[in-house]
Amino acid sequence: MQAASGTKGGSSGSPVIDWQGRAVALNAGSKLSSASAFFLPLERVVRSLKFLQEGGYFSTNTRAAVSIPRGTLQVTFLHKGFDETRRLGLQHETEQLVRNSTPPSETGMLVVDSVVPGGPAQNHLEPGDVLVRMNGEVVTQFLKMETLLDDSVEQKIELQIERGSTPLTVDLLVQDLHSITPDHFLEVSGAVIHPLSYQQARNFRFNCGLVYVAEPGYMLFRAGVPRHSIIKKFAGEGISRLEDLITVLSKLSRGARVPLEYISYKERHQRKSVLVTIDRHEWYAPPQIYKRDDSSGLWTVKLAMRQESPHLVSGIYPVEQDLSNHTGSCTGEVSPKDYIPEQVSQEPRDAVTSMETSGEHVAEGPNSQDDSDNGTKKQRVEENSSVDGDVIADCSLNEHGEERLDESGSVEDAVLRDYQGAAPVAATSVAERVIEPTLVMFEVHVPSSCMLDGVHSQHFLGTGVIVYHSETMGLVAVDKNTVAVPVSDVMISFAAFPIEIPAEVVFLHPFHNFALVAYDPSALGAAGASVIRAAELLPEPALCRGDSVYLVGLSRSLQATSRKSIVTNPSAALKSGSSDVPRYRATNLEVIELDTDFGSTFSGVLTDERGRVQALWGSFSTQLKYSSSSSEEHQFVRGIPINTISQIVDRMTSGTGGPPRLINGLQRPMPCIRILEVELYPTLLSKARSFGLSDAWIQALVKKDPKRRQVLQVKGCFAGSKAENLLEQGDMVLAINKQPVTCFRDIEDACQSLDHSSHDDGRLDLTIFRQGNEIELLVGTDVRDGNGAKQAINWCGGILQDPYPAVRALGFLPEEGHGVYVARWCQGSPAHRHGLFALQWIVEVNGKPTPNLDAFVDVTKAIEHGEFVRVRTVHLNGKPRVLTLKQDLHYWPTWELRFDPETAMWRRKVIKALDSGVL
Repeated sequence: MQAASGTKGGSSGSPVIDWQGRAVALNAGSKLSSASAFFLPLERVVRSLKFLQEGGYFSTNTRAAVSIPRGTLQVTFLHKGFDETRRLGLQHETEQLVRNSTPPSETGMLVVDSVVPGGPAQNHLEPGDVLVRMNGEVVTQFLKMETLLDDSVEQKIELQIERGSTPLTVDLLVQDLHSITPDHFLEVSGAVIHPLSYQQARNFRFNCGLVYVAEPGYMLFRAGVPRHSIIKKFAGEGISRLEDLITVLSKLSRGARVPLEYISYKERHQRKSVLVTIDRHEWYAPPQIYKRDDSSGLWTVKLAMRQESPHLVSGIYPVEQDLSNHTGSCTGEVSPKDYIPEQVSQEPRDAVTSMETSGEHVAEGPNSQDDSDNGTKKQRVEENSSVDGDVIADCSLNEHGEERLDESGSVEDAVLRDYQGAAPVAATSVAERVIEPTLVMFEVHVPSSCMLDGVHSQHFLGTGVIVYHSETMGLVAVDKNTVAVPVSDVMISFAAFPIEIPAEVVFLHPFHNFALVAYDPSALGAAGASVIRAAELLPEPALCRGDSVYLVGLSRSLQATSRKSIVTNPSAALKSGSSDVPRYRATNLEVIELDTDFGSTFSGVLTDERGRVQALWGSFSTQLKYSSSSSEEHQFVRGIPINTISQIVDRMTSGTGGPPRLINGLQRPMPCIRILEVELYPTLLSKARSFGLSDAWIQALVKKDPKRRQVLQVKGCFAGSKAENLLEQGDMVLAINKQPVTCFRDIEDACQSLDHSSHDDGRLDLTIFRQGNEIELLVGTDVRDGNGAKQAINWCGGILQDPYPAVRALGFLPEEGHGVYVARWCQGSPAHRHGLFALQWIVEVNGKPTPNLDAFVDVTKAIEHGEFVRVRTVHLNGKPRVLTLKQDLHYWPTWELRFDPETAMWRRKVIKALDSGVL
């Protein structure tokens, strides 16, 4: 029924009453462009209500599951006028019969529009067939047809039709609609997979019951499997039912990489093949089956496979404490030794997910935005290089006594001989030929369940350079716009040899825009190990204006290219604004600018003419804000001096200081960085003079650095730092320990000198200029590791973590407690429904303070399922708020994700759930 009621969204399901107050229909929908609304008749509603009443649904406290019979032929009919049916071939006699058997108001008949493949009507009915009778009764309305079908479930029904003026009679078995409506689904790595429903089978013209990807989640998203796909083959075995997929999945170990074939409704005639990587870390709960319980109205959950399944066993590296006796990488279930490397294709994969970008230039940049951002990726465009007749010595930072990895097997020997005997590709420079074996292409994926530290995308691409390579460990340096957070899966491909292996994030510098990623050299095999090496780093002398450098990098097809450029500014102070959601931004950093490069989508390294690395040509990300509500992602590239990277690599490889971490089966100490947690910016001395800085200090600063002619001014202190209550915005830092300072490196050198000092108070003697006065201050420094986020808690669908540096850099932490920061929230969760959004701290729960995550867990453990919780929050803008939400432990259990340095694994632990069997 249609009426001009003018109803709007939100009124669906409300009753439509007549002038006597009797319900005559249900409001079903409306047109936004007009006042038209559409109502559903009540006949079928009344039928369903009677079944519920007769089944005792309302008569007992415990509601029993009542089945309401629904029949279907898996056929879609349309009501078409008599003039149209005549054009379809309806005979005149049949039309007269129908007109005489129906009310005078009848204007047409039912015509077959589509038939679902594999249904009862396949090969019996065709589009264009005109329905005349069902079980001997003339049927022209949907209500009568539905009544006959619902009353004939699992019985045969006779249909009389006309097809192009030819009368036909067919007997069809009426199928139970409930039998082809999914009542269970598989959840694995965030993906939702279930048998294809009749509704979607009708939309996509697939058979009901096929294995359908409703949501790709994380594991399938990594592989490039889109939503609405049909899985046909997995790990070499055919998949026709959901149970087949579960059986195959239960045989696979964590970290395994297996092929998957699928089809999509848009390209149904072409099968696509991708490589699926089973999650090695416990980003998500183990595969679970959700089944609808009609008696309770809930979806019950249980493990999809047995506990002894290899998929449920976490693979870890055995720990070797004696490094001197270590002869190779220890084996484990997911050790890179057991990992079968993928041969890298020279072209991008067929199945590229929508998260990569919306443009065709997805293969031309190291980074990407997710599909909600509609950002663009950066990528490099380069070519291979070699030099005729020149022999370049291997000057990499390798361990003492490094040897080539053992070769085994005649097949590998043959591969090695063939690869080494391949004809070299003509190169444009010595630098390009030397640096190519050290370049690495990154592909980084971040699980949506734990997007911590303000990371702005789930997928990144980029280029890095090998800075250390030995038998036991390889290290690659890359910018933090490619490897942004430790909670990620990293795959690296080598320019010198066609192989792709996993890697682990081991160090993220708190200030500088670089990360160090470790890989296992034994996974390369003898052939790869013979051609892959570390670059020679040249931290000194520093680059100067006018120096010639070579910019070398990689394209997505792993082709190296280079160009000669001139340094225009070796010490440009980087300025980047804050983003809507706090995330890493480079501060206190001087970068290198060139006269010409390959544009903002190209990164790599800067080398001298002999191929020695002087800087990492890295990618930076920021937001350009056009108004209070409008912003755009922006990426650019600059040179990052190699000296800081070289210092960290030296400390890691020498094994000095720091907490231990497992890398390739060996415990290695990780360096900690002493920093002054203050954001600084340079001010010209001419401006400083206007603020009242004396001539004596101006002359002293000019004498210290005649080129820069600047003084460092305080922009702000990190909240919670030791400098927070001592330094003020606008302070000019003149000297440290009576020595003038003019650049960020002076600050860093002074902080590092404290580690070698006999004084252990960790304070700097600063001379500052504040509001016309010179002041001497002892300012404490902070020691930070390079681990990034190490813990996260999911409570009621809100992802909670400690405030990370990008948040503290804004200069605010709540006085009531600042250890429980809401980083993100999940769609449909209690946090979403009740407004517990990101960018705020939880400071109290039910009146009890929550100063840190441990205290928060202790408080929330006592709250039961279904209870309302009073939460006090403080927003990033300082505004306090109190809200209530209802805890739902059935669908949203409380769980923790924590990094274990002893096993180098991210572990998922359920803190509180309604069902103790839920993992």
